[in-house]
Amino acid sequence: MISGPKKLLMMFLSLAVIISASSLADAAENKPAEKVIVYYFHGTFRCPTCTTMEKYAREALEANFGDALSAGKVEFIAVNVEERGNEHFVDDYKLYTKTLILLSVKDGKTLKSKKLDKIWELVHNKQKFIGYVTAELSDFMRNT
Repeated sequence: MISGPKKLLMMFLSLAVIISASSLADAAENKPAEKVIVYYFHGTFRCPTCTTMEKYAREALEANFGDALSAGKVEFIAVNVEERGNEHFVDDYKLYTKTLILLSVKDGKTLKSKKLDKIWELVHNKQKFIGYVTAELSDFMRNT
């Protein structure tokens, strides 16, 4: 029979295991089944304009969709389409240059997508770029 400090330590360790398992189960249950993924597709070579587009897209999301990002309802993913395993994105989304794509996903299946074509036109005006991404994502989420 365990007694004294050892018993107390065993009780604390058991409680920690139970709490950890419960937290993992809660996290899995609270993970949204439906979300929007904002993909920024780029190649290995990154010119200043290309890195600026990624930076502005992140800023738009963080400034205007912070709660949705924290809740996992919106996710930003930058993908190098030239890395092994990512080549399929070029065919999947008919990519020919650096591109920002909104993707609605539910239970792992794509519901719809939208390519934000104006990012190249607006990249030299930060305010307009962020406004464009914000408006497009808001509309996309509203109509999903």
